[in-house]
Amino acid sequence: MLAPLFAAVALAAAPAHDWTRFDYDVGRSGVYPFATGITASNAAHLQRQRVELDGTVDSSPIYLHDVTVEGARHDVFFVTTTYGKTLAIDAASGRVLWRYLPSSYSSLAGTYRITNATPVADPSRTAIYAAGPDGRIRKLSVADGHELWSTAITLLPRREKIAAALNLTRGLVIATTGGYVGDAPPYQGHVVMLRASTGKIVRVWNSLCSNRHALIDPASCRSSDSAIWARAGAVVEPSGRLLVATGNAPWNGRTDWGDSALELSADAARLLQNWTPRNQAALNSSDADLGSTAPALLGGGLALQGGKDGKLRLLSLRRMNGTARAAARTGGELQTVSTPGGTDLFTAPAVWHQGRTTWAFVADGAGTAAWRLVKGRLRLAWQNRHSGTSPLVAGGLLYVYDPGGALRVYRPTNGRAVATLPAGAGHWNSPIVVAGRIALPEGDANEHRESGILDIYRLP
Repeated sequence: MLAPLFAAVALAAAPAHDWTRFDYDVGRSGVYPFATGITASNAAHLQRQRVELDGTVDSSPIYLHDVTVEGARHDVFFVTTTYGKTLAIDAASGRVLWRYLPSSYSSLAGTYRITNATPVADPSRTAIYAAGPDGRIRKLSVADGHELWSTAITLLPRREKIAAALNLTRGLVIATTGGYVGDAPPYQGHVVMLRASTGKIVRVWNSLCSNRHALIDPASCRSSDSAIWARAGAVVEPSGRLLVATGNAPWNGRTDWGDSALELSADAARLLQNWTPRNQAALNSSDADLGSTAPALLGGGLALQGGKDGKLRLLSLRRMNGTARAAARTGGELQTVSTPGGTDLFTAPAVWHQGRTTWAFVADGAGTAAWRLVKGRLRLAWQNRHSGTSPLVAGGLLYVYDPGGALRVYRPTNGRAVATLPAGAGHWNSPIVVAGRIALPEGDANEHRESGILDIYRLP
């Protein structure tokens, strides 16, 4: 009788809180600051339910607790599949409560046109916002999945992909665009701000032809690419300013901002600062996108920017390029270190503030590592050779999904393994951990399947 009693006590100590977006908060910290009911002593005993889905979720779920769906109260995971189908899944049973099927689904299913975007929930808890490979953002009712509005954020959806997670701040939904595998031109990475209540586009910032402030026909701009495709998409600073990173494209420090970390005003109306590596031209020519990951906020006016070149750079948000404004300048980073495995970084770091110590956790295709921020410098604390997607910290434990087929749980301060949970293979998928449960999608969007798995781990 002790095991059931222990599980009941653990769950009772973990009140439910919503997980409304990728990496938990607007700043994409990757840290859930509440108790989860999962501890170092019981994590290895979690039981896995494999929920079969009619679509692949190559992203992460979101979660709302105790909401009304189909006339009853439920704790619910919401996911969007690669062809734009959005599902509401009962967290207790794994039953699909409703599914939203966009009108474009039948024409896109099985094609190269996919999305990897994580949805975001409205603060009212009555609606969520989801992306589709038809280039549209939709507001869906939590109660039954019906469409409340739909807005196109690209004039060329067969070239411009919505890969990054959606965000929401100050009543505005934030979406970004990139390109598809193969980088077939023309396309431009851009940031779109939509009124959450109506779906009206209120601002567009283009990373190429940035002197134009509306959705543009990609062929009408002399430059192409500059995808904003990192998992985190747009990161919101405490001040409200936005941070994004761009991929391969021309750079001139005036209207073209390829391979750069960029700070925008809170309404995305103005470019405030840029950091562009000195070897930007080489990155562009070798397909080594800087923007394979977004800036991670470390606090104290510092940020961490990775890239496909296997490097992490420590940046000052007050003087990103050495000045306090955007300029045709390259360089200005404070420190450079290698990613854990020295390979392409496609993931979002997690940043955990433990008392006065700031930790940064990073995983790539060949390793996982932790750094401490000490007197404005990164110091390696531990590393291993286990690959991973975007790490997260929840309830004082570090969770890293190995897309080769495992969910690893660590003690964050020393990297000691707590548990290795079984999982299927994946790609960019990452878990969430809340209220005694872990939800982790499996599968790879690039396999173009119309099926997938959501793993739900629970205490016995």
